[in-house]
Amino acid sequence: MREIQASEAKTHLPRLLTDVERGETIVITRHGRPIARLSPAGGDRRSELADLKSDIARLRGSMPRLELHDILSARDDGRRG
Repeated sequence: MREIQASEAKTHLPRLLTDVERGETIVITRHGRPIARLSPAGGDRRSELADLKSDIARLRGSMPRLELHDILSARDDGRRG
């Protein structure tokens, strides 16, 4: 999934529509925040799910790895406090 600024999307809309026709999903941002999503008509769920899986994998990769004893310890500390 590609991100593009709103001003650039306005300038290059015909090209973006061609990319969407080919199956690409494009997120339009304003000031770094997502405001719209261009995706192929007909709801290509497989593509959307693949994008979501990719996003989740990227997020999980950026998070620190927690061991089971750390999770249980945090849970137990919460019960005491």
